[in-house]
Amino acid sequence: MSTESTELPPVAPEVLAEAVENLTPRLRKKLDAATEGCAAGATLAADGAVTLRFGEDALVTLRPGPAGTITTAEQATCSCLLAPRCLHRAAALGAAPLAEAPPEPVAAAGSHEPADPAGPGDSAGTTGSTESAAAVEPADRVGPAEPAEPAEPAGPAPALTAAQLRAAGALWQVAAEALAAGVTAGGAVVQAELLRAAHTARLAGLPRAEAAALRVVRGLRAARERRAGQRLGDLTSAFRELLHTAGLLASGSADPALTGTARRAYAPGGSLQVHGLCREPVLSATGYGGVVTHVLGPDGSRYSVSDVRPGGLARARGAGSASVALGGATLDHAGLARGGLRIVGATVSAEGRLGAGRGVRATPLPGIAWTERPAAALFARPAAEAVAELSADPEAAETALLGCDVTVVGAAGEHLLVRETRPDAPLLRLLPAHPHPELAHTQNLRRIAAYPGVQLRVLGRPDLDRTATLRPLAVGPVPGAAYTLRLPEEWLGRADLGYDRLQGMHFPPGAADPVPLPAAEGPDPLADSPLWRVRRLLETGVAGGRRALAEAARGTSSLAAASYGPLRRAGLTAAADLAAALAAEADRRPRDVFGRLADPSPDGYAWAWLAAATHLAAAERSLIAASWAADPSAVMSAAR
Repeated sequence: MSTESTELPPVAPEVLAEAVENLTPRLRKKLDAATEGCAAGATLAADGAVTLRFGEDALVTLRPGPAGTITTAEQATCSCLLAPRCLHRAAALGAAPLAEAPPEPVAAAGSHEPADPAGPGDSAGTTGSTESAAAVEPADRVGPAEPAEPAEPAGPAPALTAAQLRAAGALWQVAAEALAAGVTAGGAVVQAELLRAAHTARLAGLPRAEAAALRVVRGLRAARERRAGQRLGDLTSAFRELLHTAGLLASGSADPALTGTARRAYAPGGSLQVHGLCREPVLSATGYGGVVTHVLGPDGSRYSVSDVRPGGLARARGAGSASVALGGATLDHAGLARGGLRIVGATVSAEGRLGAGRGVRATPLPGIAWTERPAAALFARPAAEAVAELSADPEAAETALLGCDVTVVGAAGEHLLVRETRPDAPLLRLLPAHPHPELAHTQNLRRIAAYPGVQLRVLGRPDLDRTATLRPLAVGPVPGAAYTLRLPEEWLGRADLGYDRLQGMHFPPGAADPVPLPAAEGPDPLADSPLWRVRRLLETGVAGGRRALAEAARGTSSLAAASYGPLRRAGLTAAADLAAALAAEADRRPRDVFGRLADPSPDGYAWAWLAAATHLAAAERSLIAASWAADPSAVMSAAR
């Protein structure tokens, strides 16, 4: 048996939930302390089992299945007399990362195909987390460490069943209790209740609600363990999504499409002709790595070809030149990004992913430049117009690509400042699409920053969590510009920033006309807005629970009711009213028939919190969309 510490195998959420549920109340109180640090002594046996010792008389053995995960209760055993209802077994399972849903088998064309465990546009996970749901981190918000939102079925959906309504109601209740507890009290028992409700939701056919609950559990774990890169704002967003989804479903008045689908459905797409745009590396916090190549159809429809498998960073770096597994095509992903395919018998998911069913046949086509149709349309309109459309459809925004021509201003902190080449355009901030230092994004942006005045054609993903921020995937020369990139002919006029490495010879000689670097990056309407008071109030509730929010609002801090004056003076009266109502509800303490203080129901508090959080998200989206516009006066009015 190995004497070195090893990682614990992922555990199916329902297995962990059952183990915690089987504990006595006395043992549940000890679970958090028992879980903390127990994984440090894990050892790997020759047969692949992982063992953890608790004292002299208790040895927990985890025997993962062929997929490397614990999917049944029998795969986790303990040698103590109380097993399997023992503290040791529950602690070992609680210390392990949560498993992803098992992959679907590859199906024939026209049916269902396995979805990649990660892909661009998936809700972002926390960089460095070992539990984000195979979160893609092409953006550090990500942006794009969590699994993709389940695709919504096309066409009319049947009404919710009684079982779905019960499951949604139960999930709402445990989510409200978890919110009232906050990170401080959201330990293993609270997480297990969420996992149990999530599993019930999955069995009832509510995969979207299940995915939202798992994101909250992973966020609670990351926050309690104080992992590097963990953001309280991400957990706040996860709670908002969970409460929104569960609340609407439980009400019975939601669109049945809100249930989502458990896997991506691949429908027949007939014959397609696609041309490459760019490729980007995919790196998951749970050890997946690969590449996604973005392609366009003749009518401008966007598709993608992905290759994401276990392998982590090494696979993410190498997959950029791996063969395209699509209909026997002889291209690799580097060739597809600058080439094209004619596909017969194509299968396409709702998100535009091209499937590799048995009936698919593909032959290579020559590539097209970004200056030719249909790619040229991506750069034909101001970026502000495209962002305004995306802000109205947050789900589409997660995978959207935006193109624009910019002039480099220079580096400012972690940003590369550029200005769109149109009259009165605002400063834009470019951030690496993926922050990992072993990928080429950061190095390429630093190289570009050394050439102020150079003009670039940029294709990237707008970061709608930040003001006027774009995460570029590829760059190319601006047609007709004198001081622009000079790329090799075989690159077909673009460089993939995650794979190609820009060198000095790719930039024009000499220097451009001086570009004045602003004394400051310019106003940040999101940071400067008094909406931060609402955001802090919501995050205080997530971090410390209902009591922490009530105490902060009662005190003399900036969260007190008097501090809502700046919101009202800025015209944000709805935000002020909702924040005040939330503070009042958090501080409400009912009394029983004997006049004694009683614990309030979390239901009203959760609805008040959700109302304030939903309004804040909409207001911030408006501010961010307006920050891309040339008229600064539109910024604050957009949030009112």
